[in-house]
Amino acid sequence: MTPGLAIILALAVPLVGMAAILILDRAPNFREAATLATGAILIALTTLVFLSVGEGARPGFVLTTVVGGLPIAFQAEPLGAMFALLASVLWVVNSLYSIGYMRAGDEKHQTRFYMCFAIAIASAMGVAYAANLFTLFFFYEALTLSTWPLVTHKGDDKARHGGRVYLGVLMGTSMALLLPAIVWVYSIAGTTDFTPGGVLAAPLQDSGPLPAILMGLFLFGTAKAALMPVHSWLPNAMVAPTPVSAFLHAVAVVKAGVFAVLKIAVYIFGIDFLSASGAATPFLWIAAISILLASAIAMHQDNLKARLAWSTISQLSYVTLGAMLATSMGAMGGALQIAAHAAGKMTLFMCAGAIYVAAHKTLVSEMRGLGAKMPITFILFFIGAMSIVGLPPAGGSWPKFLLMLGAADAGALFAIGVLILSSLLNVVYLLAIPVMAFYLEPAGAGARSQGSGGKPIDWRAMKEAPLLCLLAPALTAALALLLFLFADPLYRYLLPMLET
Repeated sequence: MTPGLAIILALAVPLVGMAAILILDRAPNFREAATLATGAILIALTTLVFLSVGEGARPGFVLTTVVGGLPIAFQAEPLGAMFALLASVLWVVNSLYSIGYMRAGDEKHQTRFYMCFAIAIASAMGVAYAANLFTLFFFYEALTLSTWPLVTHKGDDKARHGGRVYLGVLMGTSMALLLPAIVWVYSIAGTTDFTPGGVLAAPLQDSGPLPAILMGLFLFGTAKAALMPVHSWLPNAMVAPTPVSAFLHAVAVVKAGVFAVLKIAVYIFGIDFLSASGAATPFLWIAAISILLASAIAMHQDNLKARLAWSTISQLSYVTLGAMLATSMGAMGGALQIAAHAAGKMTLFMCAGAIYVAAHKTLVSEMRGLGAKMPITFILFFIGAMSIVGLPPAGGSWPKFLLMLGAADAGALFAIGVLILSSLLNVVYLLAIPVMAFYLEPAGAGARSQGSGGKPIDWRAMKEAPLLCLLAPALTAALALLLFLFADPLYRYLLPMLET
């Protein structure tokens, strides 16, 4: 099989899987088997493309040409190949988790749930392999529409409100800001193709504030990146079931947003032009403010999923900050952050779901002493939190290191301070949770100041979530550790994206 054919099949196979899921509606075991089989095939396809790109190939194809000669076209390059492989692997992990979670909770409309997931992952493949802005926009919108039913899955008033905010913000910003930005690029550059070194340096040379205005349209138009103030959809989307939250935060939606931001910075503007024009400077400050403000808000959230949602807003802004540093190390740090955050945050969300399934607790204040009954869950939570904080030996440590190098290269020393302060805030609102679980007495059960850390765990009293709800976060926690050990090969793999 050629890599070009693999890209075509990576777009088509999830849709075939969606049809199989629908046909097998009344046979849950076979329906879930179809989901996992589709995921396994998709991993094989994205791996083939990933390896081909690593050898220097740039496989792709043109699907069709529309008005004005604009093509819907696909081409794999290092950043997109990494994103596609990461999304396909995490989709399978998320599907394993979903089976355990949805069955344990006896959730309704499970067939629709898995169908929407399949359409969404097909859309994510389109975003990952898009060869130009027009193609990216088409699949970006498809991703929004396919995940909206997942956000509103529960069907109650909160879910409907969250869905309205989700759809309104994401569709509104993309139509009002992102689409005009794409049209503007086409009008001045004559192309929307993703091109090494960018396409705007010549047409926007000595054009004053225009590059900054155009960058603003792109950044706030890709609201999936959740840069403040177009972030409100993300906390509102937490009304969805936990597997959806994990998918939104780690697999596709928010990653599609920051992936688009980084790809636009590298392949449309070009790192050198961003640096020379100063177009990125205002948004570097906005990203820094988003990092700190979202972290401060996260500290005051007692609901665990809400705390993780605000943490995501902060962590996504790391990628935007890396792109806006307009240095090679900043862009590389942002690229590695996409992978590291996906592994770490998916672990945290799936652990939150496991806690809800096994103990029916959703508040951080309810986690006191829970580690004695759910030690595996909270150990996995600790690993995921380490990655988000940026502590070795978890993968999240390398992106922060590279972002600091990028900030030093750009002379933006304040950004180094922001990254350090953010890490300290992460310790407070994330690592405190497993500490509470293992070292404090349960609330309302005679809590004592000395805690209960010296007591051995009674393994017979364990009450963990179902096996699939533990296996999935164990896999993502292992990925978070592997990203630390194998950061150098991934770094070298991504280097060609910075060539001009």
